[in-house]
Formats: sequence, structure tokens, C-alpha cells
Amino acid sequence: MLIAELLDVVSREKFSKRITQAGLTPLRLVKEVRRLAYMVTPEGVPRVIANDPDDDHVLACALAGNADLIVSGDKHLHSLGSEYQGIRIVRPVEAVTILEIV
Repeated sequence: MLIAELLDVVSREKFSKRITQAGLTPLRLVKEVRRLAYMVTPEGVPRVIANDPDDDHVLACALAGNADLIVSGDKHLHSLGSEYQGIRIVRPVEAVTILEIV
């Protein structure tokens, strides 16, 4: 489900220039992410974000995968504050900085 949502998001016009500059298409980008990703299936999906229940799946997958970070620009996820059950919630620009340090 999240892979399909990722394809939907990266297919948006606002990302097309950067994806093209990288020599990719939205589908190729998602295939690369999938190849590198650790895929999980959560046992359950908590009801946390009433305004956008689809975001609950992000939280469930992060928990199931023992994620260190949730990287998103989604306002609903950020409405939870800077973390959810010990998992930091950061914007993409913050993630780049964090990952450059590691």
C-alpha cells in the first residue's frame, strides 16, 4: 500500500523536474526504492490520525520495521510532534542532513 502511495506522490508535477534531472521516471524511482527497502507487513494499524487514516499505515510500518526515522512532509504526521513511539518524524531536508552525518 505504501509503495503505491509513493508512486502517486512522486508522480506529481512538483517532483517531475528533479526526477527527470536524476535520469529517472517515477516508476523507476519506486522500483529502486523497493529494491533497497526492507518490506514489512504490520500486524495491525493503530488509529492515530483521525484527519488522514491512510497515514496510520505509515506509523504501523515504521513500528513493524523498527524504523529510526519517518521521513515525510505530510502535515498530519508532523502534527504528532517530532516523534511517534520513539521514532523521529522529520522532513526530507532534515533526513538528508541526518543521513550525511551517518
